[in-house]
Amino acid sequence: MEMTSPSSLVSFLKEIHSEAGLIARAKIAYRPYICPFSELLALVNAGERVFDIGSGSGQFCLLLAQFAKVGWVAGIEVNESLVKNALELFANSQIAVPHRFETYDGVTFPKHIRDAEKIFIVDVFHHVPSGKQAQFLSGLHEAMADGALVILKDIDGASPFAFFNKVHDLFLAGEIGSEVSARRLREMACEAGFKVRSLSHKRMWWYPHCTLVLEK
Repeated sequence: MEMTSPSSLVSFLKEIHSEAGLIARAKIAYRPYICPFSELLALVNAGERVFDIGSGSGQFCLLLAQFAKVGWVAGIEVNESLVKNALELFANSQIAVPHRFETYDGVTFPKHIRDAEKIFIVDVFHHVPSGKQAQFLSGLHEAMADGALVILKDIDGASPFAFFNKVHDLFLAGEIGSEVSARRLREMACEAGFKVRSLSHKRMWWYPHCTLVLEK
């Protein structure tokens, strides 16, 4: 699809009413300025079935529905209050795209992930404990359908700018992430059985992003 500017995404999100708290609303509305949502949305075709692992308050799923025109979207999130935020966000937007959000136990992927053609993991992987990251990728590879794609966007742990993301997570999430280098992330994906279609980098402000497109 044609790329949409971050400012257009922010303008859209600012207009959507949410019952989330002040900081959560700011994260929902302004995140496209620090995360390459525009590039991620451009990887999706209209009508595709899309799944989001670690869907948070649902803002990326909402952008998928509004701008990528997906056929349906589903998300899982470990934080039950964020699942509630996502459902409210969609209800208040009046976007009539079939959607489903549910709480994730951090281990077992729901069976309907196999129906997805594309699966996003956006700034989630570094929140998986380092000793469980390989298992996470292997479990996902087993759960998804043959031929489906995973778009894994995370912070490049090899960049000195990764320090700023640690400060960000400590302040907003109360934890320190386990970022890995883009090179190691690629190796782990291959070890889990994925084929790497592409690997790209982009820094937005002080956030060093890397994006892998993986195929089962």
